[in-house]
Order: sequence, then C-alpha cells, then structure tokens
Amino acid sequence: MRILVVNDDGITADGIHHLAKMATELGEVWVVAPDQQCSAMSHRITVHGSIDVKKEQFSVDGVHAYRVYGSPADCVKIGIKYIMPQKPDIVFSGINHGFNVGLDILYSGTVGAAMEGLLNGIPAIAFSKEKNDNFEVVDAYMLSITKDLLSRPIQKNEIWNINFPGCPLSECKGVLEKRIPSQEQFFLDHYERIELENDDFRLTASGIMNANAEEGTDMKAVLDHYISIGKVTNNILRI
Repeated sequence: MRILVVNDDGITADGIHHLAKMATELGEVWVVAPDQQCSAMSHRITVHGSIDVKKEQFSVDGVHAYRVYGSPADCVKIGIKYIMPQKPDIVFSGINHGFNVGLDILYSGTVGAAMEGLLNGIPAIAFSKEKNDNFEVVDAYMLSITKDLLSRPIQKNEIWNINFPGCPLSECKGVLEKRIPSQEQFFLDHYERIELENDDFRLTASGIMNANAEEGTDMKAVLDHYISIGKVTNNILRI
C-alpha cells in the first residue's frame, strides 16, 4: 500500500510522527506536510505566487518526507502530482492537535486535506486527538482501528473521521462508531476587544470549551472518553 501522510499542524508536530510510524506497519509511507502551523485553513489552496518544496529529514525510518510552504490541501496536490512516483492508495491526515468534531470540522485543515484526497479519487482518513501530549490511547488503538476501516467499503464522497481522547489508557471507555457530527462547536468563539486610537480596535481570539453535546455525536463520545469513529460526506462529489 502506498500511503500519503499529511497534516495541518506542520511537519514537526508530534501527531504526524505518530501517524507516520503507524503507517509504516501498513505500507510505503510518504510524508508531505506544511512547514508551519496551518490549523483552521479548511480546504484553502494557493492560487497565486510560488510554493517551495524541500526534502526533509524525518524521525521515522524508511519514510520519504517533504516540507511544503503551503496549505494542507496544497500538500496533497503536490504530493500526488509532483512527489510520489505513483498515485497513493490512501491519504492519512493528522494526527491533529485537538479534536475535529461537530461544527469545527468545517474549519479543519486536517479534514480539508483528507477531502483533497477524495477530489483526486483517493480514499482518506482524518485522525485527531485531544489537545494535549498524551498519546496512550492513540498508540494502543490506532493501528487496529485503521486496519479495520481499510477493510470496509466507504462511498467515494466520504472520509472516515477518527477522534481519540487524550486521557490515560486506563480511563478510555472504548470505541463508539457511527458517530454523527455534533451541531455544536467544541470551542466557542471568544474575542477580547482592545480599543486603539481613532475608533480602531483589536480583537484577540481564543476559544471557550463547550461541554454541551448531543447524544450519539462525535463530540459527546470524546467528552465521555470514548474514541469516536464517524464519516464526513462531501455532497459536491457524485458517488
């Protein structure tokens, strides 16, 4: 299996190294990732100017790695068309530093990169994890979950969306499947306003965690320390 691994947190992020290491258990791995943090870029692409691409020394043995000075979706386009000698069989996107659940999915560069895979006729899986440094649940479950999902049929306009809690392994309650996206944001918009001269002002953005989640949703699952598995559909693509 030829696997293209991308993310939106940048090529030095911990998550992409965990994902690439797992991917080596499944096949030939090519990492093509942004040079810097690109969260909340959704499906943004570069339409003007240049994009530099540099070969990268990577921490996982046997992995081909490239740093791209562009967006996550750019990385997928460039990886497919200019780096990999053959078209990948699958795109793995992540592991995102923070959940991609509920309405936050719409903003996600991780999901945007996975969707770019679909636009090129390649199935994709988006991986995300609670925003902390605990990878115990990821390392215990990710390979077996991925193998299972790769064996299942999925529509050509759908991606798998997996979210892992960042709790200790002993506190993880298991896996919940068929989770639908919550109709809530995980982080509610919050801005601090600072007054400037001449009626100008500055807004400092931050997020307030939202603990309200509907039963049966991805957000409810991760808040309750379950691994959430669901699908995200692109209704523009024809099946």
